[in-house]
Amino acid sequence: MPTLEWIGKSKVVNHHLDVPYCVLERKYSYDAEGQHEADNGSENMIIHGDNLTALKSLLPRFEGKVKCIYIDPPYNTGNENWIYNDNVNDPRIREWLNKVVGKEGEDLSRHDKWLCMMYPRLRLLQKLLADDGLIAVSINDTELFNLGYLMNDIFGVNNLLACAPLRSEPSGGKDKTVLRTGHEYILFYCNGDQSSLSKEEKSTGELNLRDKKGAYRKGRELRKWGATSDRKDRPNLWFGIKNPNGEIVYPYKNDGTEGYWRWGRDHKGMAEILDDPDLAHWEYCQYDEGITVNGETHRWVPYEKIRDSKKSFGWNSWLDGYGTNADATEVIKNIFGSKIFETPKPLSLIEWIISLQSDDNALILDSFAGSGTTAHAVLNMNKADGGKRRFILIEMEDYADAITAERVKRVIKGYGEGKKAVEGTGGDFSFYELGVPVFSGGSLNEAAGTDEIRKYIWYTETRQELQSAKANEPYFLGIHFDTAYYFCYEPGQQTSLNLDFLSTIKTRTESYVIYADRCFLSDDQLDRFHITFKKIPRDIPRV
Repeated sequence: MPTLEWIGKSKVVNHHLDVPYCVLERKYSYDAEGQHEADNGSENMIIHGDNLTALKSLLPRFEGKVKCIYIDPPYNTGNENWIYNDNVNDPRIREWLNKVVGKEGEDLSRHDKWLCMMYPRLRLLQKLLADDGLIAVSINDTELFNLGYLMNDIFGVNNLLACAPLRSEPSGGKDKTVLRTGHEYILFYCNGDQSSLSKEEKSTGELNLRDKKGAYRKGRELRKWGATSDRKDRPNLWFGIKNPNGEIVYPYKNDGTEGYWRWGRDHKGMAEILDDPDLAHWEYCQYDEGITVNGETHRWVPYEKIRDSKKSFGWNSWLDGYGTNADATEVIKNIFGSKIFETPKPLSLIEWIISLQSDDNALILDSFAGSGTTAHAVLNMNKADGGKRRFILIEMEDYADAITAERVKRVIKGYGEGKKAVEGTGGDFSFYELGVPVFSGGSLNEAAGTDEIRKYIWYTETRQELQSAKANEPYFLGIHFDTAYYFCYEPGQQTSLNLDFLSTIKTRTESYVIYADRCFLSDDQLDRFHITFKKIPRDIPRV
């Protein structure tokens, strides 16, 4: 496969490993009742700080869990105020990283600089993306081809789904020379598993069926399809639905095995169907040949009823009709009363991108958040379909609170006046700043706090999120693959692994990993008790 080379590449390929892991400090929480000092438990996050460092800080909790990523990075068009500079310690890079970005299109150092900025961020985004996740990246002609090579390198050329032109300026754009370029591009990649992507054919819009509520057309089956569609994958989504005949129907798959519904009981659409079975479209379908379940070769299958003739899930090779930059600006003006942000993205476009991920409980990430359009889209969609999507926004500019978070507040509460008034979506979020690093030099940073350090240790050992501590074992972290982990740490004190410490262990399992400052057990004792000793801080891994 062709690869892309640029000045400084060797220094940034693994640069994400050298990024310090910092804690996230919650500054306030917000919901429809207003701003609160106390944590409201919101799973929605807005983070102010460098997005490379912030992405690293998300790993312990969210690695492999983000279902949809949308980013709108700098297009590298020659903006002299360009701020995304990584401090890559290479003499060739230092020579131009601190220079003002040039305006000349053939200024190769500018392209090298952009590539050095993007590569480590994309590496961390790939770590956060779920196996069945989707990433969409907006770009224009300036870096389109360089971005394509980066995405192929990091996500894999076989995971390229589309390079879709987006008509951003209906008039064709302001450039009056040669070809007018009133369009941008969006590169779509998956992370290896396409089972959660909505890829049905685009609807013709014809509502060819009728019921007591009026015209509709048959939509998607309510049972989950594809990989990870077994009952054991989402056991809480296995339950009975009464059909119009009064029979209880379960989400059996065509091969007779147990599956699960796409929607939970509290999903707006499912709640309505549980109350009135006629709100689903029902068909009497046969199992696979030779399959019987409870002595039956057929069963009733519910489908979603689509009543919006404009609703579609398909892919377009040319994204036309999903909003323009002018539409996005009008939304900003209606929210803030003026054009407070220069380059917003159309709300309908981001809603469409998110809809390509069929999981309506998905976690959505935007690490170049700008004016907060992605959070606006998530809140709109949740209000419309009863979903429980969550968002994480990262914005490094100082307007993260004044514009990004402020927009989300107004969307939650409602905005606009008169005929342009828009009802609030409801919802909540918490606002964070990047805090101190976990390591200071070669030692643990006590200012990071013991709880955050414990989370970090557990993540580096298991790649899992740390659960609640046990009150009777303060140093216990958890059990992973029949191994119990202990982190014996006290700020400002030396801790010891000795027989006295062993007497405090109440968890019985096959083996143990114990962190402490010192170990006074012999090798024979460590072998006898199946203990692996790890010295603080020497043996703590760096992510």
